[in-house]
Amino acid sequence: MAYKISVIGAGSWGTVLANHLGAKGYAVTLWAYEKEVVEAMRTSRRNVCYMPGLPLSENVAPTDDLRESVADADVILLVVPTQFVRRVIEGMADYIKPQAMLVTAAKGIEKTTLKTVSQIIRELTGNFRAVISGPSFAEEVSKKKPTAITLGVEDEQRGHALQEVFNTGNFRVYTHDDLVGIELGGALKNVIAIASGICDGLDLGLNARAALITRGLAEMVRLGQKMGAKERTFSGLSGLGDLVLTCTGNLSRNYSVGVSLGKGQSLTEILSEMKAVAEGVETSYSAYELSRAYSVEMPIVEQVYRVLHDGKNPGTAVHELMTRELKKEF
Repeated sequence: MAYKISVIGAGSWGTVLANHLGAKGYAVTLWAYEKEVVEAMRTSRRNVCYMPGLPLSENVAPTDDLRESVADADVILLVVPTQFVRRVIEGMADYIKPQAMLVTAAKGIEKTTLKTVSQIIRELTGNFRAVISGPSFAEEVSKKKPTAITLGVEDEQRGHALQEVFNTGNFRVYTHDDLVGIELGGALKNVIAIASGICDGLDLGLNARAALITRGLAEMVRLGQKMGAKERTFSGLSGLGDLVLTCTGNLSRNYSVGVSLGKGQSLTEILSEMKAVAEGVETSYSAYELSRAYSVEMPIVEQVYRVLHDGKNPGTAVHELMTRELKKEF
């Protein structure tokens, strides 16, 4: 089917996904909030702010008009930072076709409500919703390096249709019906990635990083199960796969934030030097609050929260993690 597609958010991931779909022959509108970003894309056919090395497909039409972008869209792909999703959906809700499918690629949890993006979509619209997540650095996807992701859908027929929309020979798409687990995996791994970066910034070694990733996964599973997710989801692409990538890859913004914290930079300094959003910074607050709301022990998440929001010394946080009461592993 010749779907018309709207990509909302022209950061690096939104730009790459828009180009990916445009290269498949779909008519794609790419919405950005910043007029200067849109004008630059129109004149140079590149997103010089976020993905300067990627020439835009002729099928991608940049716009800063939200209504224009979504009015005729069959598929609307949300790729804006999680904390702005509600505002964006509210701004476009009156112009979305009832049959349009909303797909979120955001990886975070809203601070004010502790909701995932698909839950926000369900609250604000009656449209079909889906989630894409998994180990997928935008830069590598832009270079057509092999990537596999998960598409979370609750309707098999429309899930298959969306699977065909996104899938290519170098971008493999699996489907799964656990939206809660997929979104929690994508959001929580960013918090664990900050902790992993702190370990490397403090030069604690590979043993520490491997232990951190493993115990971080255990925390993700504990919270996920309490919130209705399936345990097996966290062993998949949107769980373990994305966690390993984000905790070890230098292209990860969240990991980079952690490295800088471990080396002694303040969070204010770090964020002032970043153009893109590190979702884990805000999600650490949401994850910590969820752990309290569901009475789930998440010591790594708590220590990341303390470092980011209470100014705790990263070395002290590591010491407290290592000297906690001894326990069984399972």
